[in-house]
Amino acid sequence: MDVGLFDFALPEERIALRPASPRDAARMLVVTPGTEPELADRGVRDLVGLLRPGDALVLNDTKVIPSRLYGRRHRGESAARIEIMLHKREEADLWRAFARPAKKIALGEDVVFDTDGAGNACELMRLRAMVEEKGEGGEVLLRFSLAGAYLDEAIARLGELPLPPYIAGKRATDSADAADYQTTYAREEGAVAAPTAGLHFTPELFAALGARGVSRHFVTLHVGAGTFLPVKAEDTDDHRMHAEWGTVSPATAEALNAVKAQGGRIVCVGTTSLRLLESAAGEDGVLRPFSGDTAIFITPGYRFRAVDLLMTNFHLPRSTLFMLVSAFSGLETMQRAYAHAIADGYRFYSYGDASLLARAG
Repeated sequence: MDVGLFDFALPEERIALRPASPRDAARMLVVTPGTEPELADRGVRDLVGLLRPGDALVLNDTKVIPSRLYGRRHRGESAARIEIMLHKREEADLWRAFARPAKKIALGEDVVFDTDGAGNACELMRLRAMVEEKGEGGEVLLRFSLAGAYLDEAIARLGELPLPPYIAGKRATDSADAADYQTTYAREEGAVAAPTAGLHFTPELFAALGARGVSRHFVTLHVGAGTFLPVKAEDTDDHRMHAEWGTVSPATAEALNAVKAQGGRIVCVGTTSLRLLESAAGEDGVLRPFSGDTAIFITPGYRFRAVDLLMTNFHLPRSTLFMLVSAFSGLETMQRAYAHAIADGYRFYSYGDASLLARAG
């Protein structure tokens, strides 16, 4: 498909730089294709009345790590500053990452990270990595000098919370972001971007949904930095998705299959949960345990197997995520929904407002 079909103009002032406070005070656009009205302006707290007893929320419990690192690359006697954005762990000491600037980085180069980036930190405070591979778009494969929990501790000490570029380019990361950019239920460390639809949930909202008879189920998908990358190809067939690691436990698969069998709806909180469930579902719509990489790329024409409703934030133009929601609720419907959201002052992207989408057809 022509990527231009998924383009739209977004005024800069619609990009949210801070979340709603409290979290569940955000607005929510309800989109129900083929009904009248097709679009309804609601709030996140209205989710309690919009869902039914027996429905099941599926949430991604991944936890964002401070995955932006600053260091110096060394080649012989020369050194140059470099920024590294981790995006997918491959082994205990091996990470795929995006480097900036990337053009001059070479295979075999040594990269040194320390607490101040100036090179005068003691050796114990340093972290080293070697460039093992160099790919397209600034992607590199880094073999670190530490592994496992020791590497995790070093990344936590030296890294910076990776706010999306459309926020980080407008203001500095601060102490409020440490809490704001995590879901209240985050527990499995490994993401380099937050599953942002989940940022709207509070203990009070969960309690009200539980009293309504809506169950909660957790999956894990470690969101990668590739989620920020624009689609540069002109045709969707030419775009390559970056793989992300995820898992659906046997108990969760069994519980969600039971929900469907009893007439309940599967309500994914976020595109990450949806992509993982669709990766775990068979052609028959039955969910099976899943653990591994997924690079599923959902565009209009995809036949959804498992998910009935999707709660998600508003996405970037020409992005794989806008393509996904267009596949879910219909391209023309989502074009109308986004035009309405822009005109009516909805807040966009990671810290923005939400939408609740019904599946077309």
